[in-house]
Amino acid sequence: MNTSSRLDLKEVLRIELAVLKREHGDLDEAIDAIQAKPMPDALRLQRMKRQKLSLKDRIAQIEDQITPDIIA
Repeated sequence: MNTSSRLDLKEVLRIELAVLKREHGDLDEAIDAIQAKPMPDALRLQRMKRQKLSLKDRIAQIEDQITPDIIA
């Protein structure tokens, strides 16, 4: 494999971060749509909120890997 065609770790993390942020936004929109219904499916809503929180945690982990805290 050619070294110029390989992605480094930070590039891969940035791509994964973008995908996760898009999924998080899509879930947010889906949750809003379900809540707007007269009788929302509470179990589905709970699962989606849990999934959204899991995505948020993963996003935070990746952001920390990309830009670690440096104590000066």
